[in-house]
Amino acid sequence: QEQLVESGGGLVQPGGSLRLSCVASGFTFSNYDMTWVRQAPGKGLEWVSSISTDGRSTPYDDSVKGRFTISRDNAKKTVYLQMDSLKPEDTAMYYCVKAWGTGSPLRGQGTQVTVSS
Repeated sequence: QEQLVESGGGLVQPGGSLRLSCVASGFTFSNYDMTWVRQAPGKGLEWVSSISTDGRSTPYDDSVKGRFTISRDNAKKTVYLQMDSLKPEDTAMYYCVKAWGTGSPLRGQGTQVTVSS
């Protein structure tokens, strides 16, 4: 069946970096735009960034622009989120999503990112 598995989260100090990964299986990964979203405690899902099938289009939310970089490797069926200059307000559960904004999104189990000194 279709599946997304995120990894790479953890506890990091402000100003630090993390690289999240999301491995896809069960569908033709290269045919889909992919998206990272996050959910902070007590808040709703927040769109972070998306990447087109060929990797050429990579929009970002203003809150992460210039600090986060999304990328993908279609051969490895993996999408990445490089997060630099992390801030406490980036603390959240991070999810990768296939078909974000459609009627049938697929989301992984998430990976926790905590930014704290």
